[in-house]
Amino acid sequence: MTRTDARRALVFGASGQIGAALLARLAAAGWDVDAVSRAPPSANGPGLRWHAGGFPDVVAPDAHFDAVFSCGPLDAFSLWYADATLRAARVIAFGSTSLETKRAAGDPGERALAATLAASEARVFAAAHASGATATLLRPTLVYGAARDASLSRIAALARRTGVFVLPRDARGLRQPVHVDDLAEAALAAVSAPAAAGQAYALPGGETLPYDAMVRRVLAALPERPRLLRVPSPLFRIALAAAHAGGRLHGLPAGAVARMREDLVFDATPAARDLGYAPREFRPTREMLVAG
Repeated sequence: MTRTDARRALVFGASGQIGAALLARLAAAGWDVDAVSRAPPSANGPGLRWHAGGFPDVVAPDAHFDAVFSCGPLDAFSLWYADATLRAARVIAFGSTSLETKRAAGDPGERALAATLAASEARVFAAAHASGATATLLRPTLVYGAARDASLSRIAALARRTGVFVLPRDARGLRQPVHVDDLAEAALAAVSAPAAAGQAYALPGGETLPYDAMVRRVLAALPERPRLLRVPSPLFRIALAAAHAGGRLHGLPAGAVARMREDLVFDATPAARDLGYAPREFRPTREMLVAG
């Protein structure tokens, strides 16, 4: 049952890793939430109603909300939102820092992803303006914390299977892994932050560390304590080619390997100033990296 004195939120991608963390934050703050997912849980909760659906065919359960949150693919949400008759004063949508890091990538697919993200952000801002709303775009770095990400949890899974994780010796590009709950906190803060209207923010984690040091912390969090094996870059490329040939590393393009040497660092100062953003240091536990 909807509480007449509660603010109302519509959350897309609610069963994803960021969406789940956001639902917990909204519940603690007393919001009534309509949560949309392709495969929603069977049971609702206090102030929480689940709806099955996915873009582009999903229909909003109501026309009026205090805030709309998009925690899933930005391109699909942007296209849907541009055509929706939805009315909400605030729209908070998650994109990615890949908009910046892959803009000039050597891989055409990665450049296309960056272009899609940029076009999707512009579409959300334009649609919000046209409907009299204000939008805020949030760009996380390496997301972790729910054991459902495709980066650090994938490293953990590979290392657990083999007992070792192999890196090239020059994999020392700087990284800023960010916890899902810090992202959820920032999204909720953006709703009530006047300065966040019409802005996009990078949301890095609270610690900057070399790629190999990040991987060491991942491995140290696992009960099996896999070893980190660092090899010369030519040998790593041979091992990587063999892994691809054996079907063990689908989805790891050459650009991802090259970026292990690059610093992918973002400034959290604007988010700290406008959203009170204060993300935690990278101290992963098994539960943050391994499902079940």
